[in-house]
Parts: sequence; C-alpha cells; structure tokens
Amino acid sequence: MPSFSLLDYLALGWFVIGWLVYGTLIDYSPWTRETLSETMREERRRWMRMMATRENRIVDASIMSGLQNGTAFFASTAVLAIGGALALLNSTDRLIQIFSDLAVPTPAARQIWEAKGIGLLLIYSYAFFKFGWSYRLFNYASILMGAVPPPKEVDTPAGWAAVERAAAMANAAGHQFKLGLRAFFLSIGFLGWLAGPVAFFVATTLILYVQARRQFWSASHHAARLTEAPPDHKRP
Repeated sequence: MPSFSLLDYLALGWFVIGWLVYGTLIDYSPWTRETLSETMREERRRWMRMMATRENRIVDASIMSGLQNGTAFFASTAVLAIGGALALLNSTDRLIQIFSDLAVPTPAARQIWEAKGIGLLLIYSYAFFKFGWSYRLFNYASILMGAVPPPKEVDTPAGWAAVERAAAMANAAGHQFKLGLRAFFLSIGFLGWLAGPVAFFVATTLILYVQARRQFWSASHHAARLTEAPPDHKRP
C-alpha cells in the first residue's frame, strides 16, 4: 500500500505543531494580552458596560444581530467547504490526471489523495462546529443582554452581575468564532499539500506568519489599542 514520504510527514507535523503552538501563543501565553483578540475581548466587556448605561439599546441589538449574521455566513460557508472536500474525495482520479498534465510532482496513489481529502474534511467539519456553536452563544448573549436592567436599576450587585454575564457570553462566542476562523485560514495552508509537501510547508508558514502579524503588528491591532485622541479631536 502506498505511503507518504518523509517530507510529507515533516510538513504535516509542522502543520499540526504550528497550529497548536500558534493557538497556545495567542490564547494561553504571557503574550496573550498583547494580541488583537484579547484587546477586542476587553472591548466587548467595555461595550456591555456602556450598554448598561443606555436607555435606548437599539444600536446594541443591531451590533449583536450583525455578529450573528456574520457567524451564520461562515457556518454556511463551512458546510459548502465540507461539500467541496467530499467532492474532492469523489474526484481523486480526475485530480491525479490534472496534476499530471500540469507536470506537478505529486504522488499518483489514490489512497494518498483520499487521505488529504479526509484531512480537509476534518478541518472544515471542525470549523463548522466552532461557527455553529459561536452562533448559538451569540444567541445566548442576546438573551443575557435583554436581561440587563435599565440604567436606573443597573447600579446594584445583581445589575452589574447581569452585565458581566452578558459580556462573558459574548466573549465566549467571540472565542469560538476565532477558533473557526483560524481553522479556515489554516486550511489554505493544508490545500498546499495537494501540490506536494514543500508547498504544504511553505503555505503553512506563510499563513502562520500572516496570522501572527495580524494579532501583534497590524494596522488593525494598532487601531484597536489607540489611547490618545488626535490633535483635531474637537468638533468643528
């Protein structure tokens, strides 16, 4: 039975280890507080505390609705990606022929291509469950937002506890969404395996670099952490 080469195993190991190490660095390390994700986690908590002081919460409900719709979109996209992975499993002979015509040095064994297709299927299935659970958690957060007392009644231990519950649920939803999106991005690196282990290794490295850059050094990271008002902050 055909088997993977040493380069295939090394590239796959780099993919798995890179995913785990990157996730640990972003979510559970001393550098977590410097990430864009952590900054937005704090902003969601601040949002809920500001919401508690507003009598009219239509804007807050609209924001939550937008978050739910975005999550639903990615969950639907994950379903389509799962279908694509299944189609890949059903078209291995055609793919082998295509790559052969392109003179790309890839293995001709059907079992190897099927293993790669199963890998994609697992990644997209994982992403779907994360997006689906995130959508459900945003629903829960909406309910908890509705349970926050009005401004005149919120300034009590029970009132602020309700605010913290809504914030914690919104952050839990955001965390699950982040995990699903991470799987989506890394699946692009996994697709590089179709062109061989070297392409797999390079694509995974590039994806991890781009992801790390967005979390620590991007313009969006800088924007989320601005603490000074611009010189022309006064109204005209």
